[in-house]
Amino acid sequence: MARFILSAFADEASLYLDKQIEALQANGIKCVELRGVNGKSVKDLTVDEAREAASLLSKEGIKVASMGSPFGKIGINDDFDAHFKEFRHALELCRVLGTSRMRVFSFYIPAGEQAAKYRDEVIRRLSIMLDAAEKEGILLCHENEKGIYGDTGDRCLDLATTLGSSLGVVFDPANFIQCGDLPSEQFQKLEGFITYMHIKDALMVDGSVVPSGYGDGTVEDILSALSLREGDIVLSLEPHLTVFDGLKGLQGDELKHKYTYPDSNTAFKAAADALKTILANIGYKEVNGTWIK
Repeated sequence: MARFILSAFADEASLYLDKQIEALQANGIKCVELRGVNGKSVKDLTVDEAREAASLLSKEGIKVASMGSPFGKIGINDDFDAHFKEFRHALELCRVLGTSRMRVFSFYIPAGEQAAKYRDEVIRRLSIMLDAAEKEGILLCHENEKGIYGDTGDRCLDLATTLGSSLGVVFDPANFIQCGDLPSEQFQKLEGFITYMHIKDALMVDGSVVPSGYGDGTVEDILSALSLREGDIVLSLEPHLTVFDGLKGLQGDELKHKYTYPDSNTAFKAAADALKTILANIGYKEVNGTWIK
């Protein structure tokens, strides 16, 4: 039976690391998917800044479960060499932050063009990144994201089978919905490859982001199926329930919000509570920060 470890993009609670830590602690979450630190993208931290962040997180009992990097979130025709240089720096930051996982993407495809046309270049770029990451002991974990090569379940499966175990898979239900794919169907294709999950839900009718369990992401059914695994599975909250500084830079399309909250901390808590309700519904309880059955 799986043990679920809760993590989160705590920069959705605050831009500032000390306030992120407060939000994590207030919601009983002991891991973070580090994406924004004091207003900077995690990839842009200096080694000294990363070391300071790691020290503060460790002091407060919080582990970096993954680096929430933006690598692979450029156009497939954009300059890869410059992107890769930044990527190499981020690998060093992963070591400093004490994480062996980095979230990545598979490059935006030009609007109106067929993704298949760019498959070979996507594979070439990811292979270069994977080779560099493996040498540093870092597992790259691909997230399905609207507009990139791996935005559909079929193309995520293509990447997973082509690149093998050197590429992890992040399963994001809401992102599949926003591509018109039912998460329940994509889960059946990708279940055996999933490394960890992003907990985010949405409505199929218009892509509106909603708390988990309130949309068409079948999050409860997916977690129930994942619970049959052995070992630890990270569930990383990515609420997107209210606009926060920098959110427009995360996705090209304007996010739609059916559920709104007076402030980011309230939205963050709503997302955490929704996930905890689902876990309780499938027979889990929290023990020392870990959810067990």
